[in-house]
Amino acid sequence: MVTYAADFLLDRLLYRDGLMLIIDKPAGLPVHAGPSGGDNLENYFDALRFGLPRPPALAHRLDRDTSGCLVLGRHPKALRKLHRLFSEGRIDKTYWAITRGIPEKLSGTIDQPLKKQTRGNGWRVEIADDGQRAVTTYRVIARADDMALIEAKPKTGRTHQIRVHLNAIGAPIIGDPQYGDQTSDDRAQPMMLHARKIIVPISKNKDPVMVEATPPAAMATALEKLGR
Repeated sequence: MVTYAADFLLDRLLYRDGLMLIIDKPAGLPVHAGPSGGDNLENYFDALRFGLPRPPALAHRLDRDTSGCLVLGRHPKALRKLHRLFSEGRIDKTYWAITRGIPEKLSGTIDQPLKKQTRGNGWRVEIADDGQRAVTTYRVIARADDMALIEAKPKTGRTHQIRVHLNAIGAPIIGDPQYGDQTSDDRAQPMMLHARKIIVPISKNKDPVMVEATPPAAMATALEKLGR
């Protein structure tokens, strides 16, 4: 189990202004506490006040095992604006996924509705006709043997959307603990899904804020094999 210093997010700060912060979320740490509690990213937000009376708050979510760009609102008014931008689809999000399997079509749009289904004591997300609309565009950036680096852009914000959609086109994400028929070696690796870039039109009078997060070390070996 990884132990984090109280101010570790200071070293993972990618962008800061009066309205928002963008941090590089580490994989393996949930953004907020689940039903069973446990350590989570929100426990460390106090170090990111930078003089304001309250810590920042999440403007959106990333899965526990996903790394990369995560936007925080610095105060309630900013948070309301960010929530509106996300809900209106005005924030451009780019993810990198390393998959075991190459899609038959090297680019395209996946338009498949998703629904959370309860299974025993847990749950998973499945493609279902009565689910919520979910749209992801994608393109293969690099490939080698049966592995691919895919750039995915979710146009909707459904839970596990990229993971389920890429699995549906024959390209499950390496290390995904829930989706895809993977070998034990692939399953044992960290999940290779990274929020690579985000573009936020936070100000009417300035250009949108564009921030990129370097892929984590766990992805480095796979990226080298793919020539990246």
